[in-house]
Amino acid sequence: MSPIIVVKIGSSSLTSPGGGIHRESINFFARELVSLKQAGYSVMLVTSGAVAAGFRSIGYTQRPKHLHEKQAAAAVGQALLMQAYNEAFAQYDHRVAQLLLTRPDFSNRKRIHNALMTIEELLKHHVIPIINENDTVSVDELKFSENDTLSALVANVVKASRLLIVTDMDGLYTADPRKNTEAIKIERVDQIDEHIFRIAGGAGSAVGTGGMRSKIEAARIATRGGIPVFIGQANVEGDLLSAVEGSGKGTYFETSLHTLSMKKQWVGFHSSPQGTIIVDDGAMKALLTGGKSLLPAGVRETIGDFHPGDVVDVIGMERQRIGRGVVNYASWQLTAVAGLSLDEVQKRVEVIRPEVIHRDEWVSSEG
Repeated sequence: MSPIIVVKIGSSSLTSPGGGIHRESINFFARELVSLKQAGYSVMLVTSGAVAAGFRSIGYTQRPKHLHEKQAAAAVGQALLMQAYNEAFAQYDHRVAQLLLTRPDFSNRKRIHNALMTIEELLKHHVIPIINENDTVSVDELKFSENDTLSALVANVVKASRLLIVTDMDGLYTADPRKNTEAIKIERVDQIDEHIFRIAGGAGSAVGTGGMRSKIEAARIATRGGIPVFIGQANVEGDLLSAVEGSGKGTYFETSLHTLSMKKQWVGFHSSPQGTIIVDDGAMKALLTGGKSLLPAGVRETIGDFHPGDVVDVIGMERQRIGRGVVNYASWQLTAVAGLSLDEVQKRVEVIRPEVIHRDEWVSSEG
């Protein structure tokens, strides 16, 4: 199969400021994606815009704020959005297909495997998969932020050659260039750390829900899965191809030298944590910089009801999230032995593996 390029386009690039589909933008991006196919790539589109496309048609005067109103607007808007894509790509004799996904789909290995098989079959028949979140059934606490995270998870699942996140900014700056004339554009990022997140900025446009920070988080997820990322503009013919070839109007995020295995990707990004473990500073250091497993001696507290084999979040004493992993203890067992040595643990509980979380089943939030 040809190298796969995943392109994510947000609401502000597809809809009018006051809501409704911007047909010229849809047609432009259709031409750009077709150009990528003509250059020898398989392409996938992760789109936002269903709520923005539909809220005017349903009768709302502004983008709705309540969940049931957003879901109703999405139900109308998704049909309008796909109709616009169908008509745009038909001009170039290309077929498209719709896939609606939710975060729990990625937590269930069977469901995401089935989605992958569908995508592969569509690409084999030269059909362009268009993926959106299933807004009509998603709940706020499980939703993707403007589909940025969705695009990163999709890129990892299909092992894409590159993820292109299209936005109205031409990349990441040291400050907001619209407010600070001394802001400097960052051309390439080798490691996404807290400094990068701090300068990422906040809210996006009125019709979208994401900002640069959510795009940086998506880049972190994708690059840790081995997928290089471009975040920037595509508003002139040939921009997407330039982005793929390394000369795009944006910022490039390089992949780590040691990317995560598919198992660790599932633990770190796809799974649904069933509880939380609070660890002391020594354990935190051992996990983050020592390459060590988490032992009972470093545990200070547990939150939630979890069982051996569940995925749990791990946080420090100041409640900062440091990673997640597969736990070998039930919550009641870990509560009983928190802070104890392995010798003492063996006298109190019976577990298959003495480590609370083995380093092979641990994914740090950093790096």
